[in-house]
Amino acid sequence: MFSNHVSKELSAYCHGELSVVDSRRVAEHLLGCNRCRPELEAIKLGIRLAEQLPKTSAPDSLWSDLEQAADQKPSAPQPSRNWILHLQPRLVALAVVVLLLFGAGGLWLYTREGSGAWVVASVVGAPRIGSKSFGQKGKLRIGQWLETDKDSRAQIEVGTIGQVEIDPNTRVRLVETKPTEHRLELARGRLSAHIWAPPRLFFVDTPSAVAADYGCAYTLDVDDQGSSLLRVTSGWVSLQLRDRESMVPAGAACATRPGVGPGTPYFEDATEEFRKALAIVDFDASASATGELRPLQVLLTNARPRDTLTLLNLLPRVDGSDRLQVYERMAILVPPPEGVSRDGVLALNQQMLDVWKSKLELNWGSTSTPAMKTLKQLWTTGLGKINGLEGKK
Repeated sequence: MFSNHVSKELSAYCHGELSVVDSRRVAEHLLGCNRCRPELEAIKLGIRLAEQLPKTSAPDSLWSDLEQAADQKPSAPQPSRNWILHLQPRLVALAVVVLLLFGAGGLWLYTREGSGAWVVASVVGAPRIGSKSFGQKGKLRIGQWLETDKDSRAQIEVGTIGQVEIDPNTRVRLVETKPTEHRLELARGRLSAHIWAPPRLFFVDTPSAVAADYGCAYTLDVDDQGSSLLRVTSGWVSLQLRDRESMVPAGAACATRPGVGPGTPYFEDATEEFRKALAIVDFDASASATGELRPLQVLLTNARPRDTLTLLNLLPRVDGSDRLQVYERMAILVPPPEGVSRDGVLALNQQMLDVWKSKLELNWGSTSTPAMKTLKQLWTTGLGKINGLEGKK
């Protein structure tokens, strides 16, 4: 499958120089190729390092010194083979300055490639960029807001890596677009993203979490209070606020709350009782601790083998007797494999959790394509916390 690697196309891919078709082909290859993906990360790292170089201005005397040097009569040829040593120190210094200027300019152009405006199309009605409507097509630049009213919708072309549909009554801003990061801010409303980029290239900031795509399609709603609801239709999406993270697979959803961050992911076909109890466990600690039948007990009673996705994510979020109850219910639904002990799981032994997770996934109905296996590996190794999520929101 991976006999034709894409190494030679990675630089062009990072800078948006490929066609949409070729970009999608490279992205799909990267999702499942363990050889090309590290090369992409190395290129992205080089770009990030180049972006840190300080910008300097040329000396005011540069061009006059060069003109004077050019007007001077050339001296007789030197017999020495080390002719460079006989150049005037002043000219050597000027040559170095010129080379540095050209190099810095090249790096600046290199890192700015692909950082221009995104094309926005009006689907219906009269969406606005800033305070102005833009007809059939417009350009959304970094820092600008795109807004739709109750009668309008829009579609954004995210470079060559995907599309984002903007529903009515939505406000979204372009935060960044560069080879290593494409980022929107969703202040309110709903967007639907269809992204075919490799993991951790497209991000959406909300008031209560950051969504990072892992090659996916999803919808994201933000209400007037800043709470959000993510629904994933293909691939995986990471939701994170500070050190709290939830990985959400296709068919699952996850809510967020300001100041709390992402809740626990759940499959949307879970029972209503299960989903209501989970919302209380995630976001209403006072209610979780009182009542004749605690919400955690309701959740565990209504859990199916498929709901071990939720229970696995709950383990590190509860402690004491609550963690023990979660473990015992999981062990009934899907008995732990050999080598996975109760004490190890309760101590959150990552190796044991990974082994058990592999067995649990059979009940989640996840696809077994190479791309999906790669995304699961990224979750297992914790790469969802690298490159672009730390320090955001």
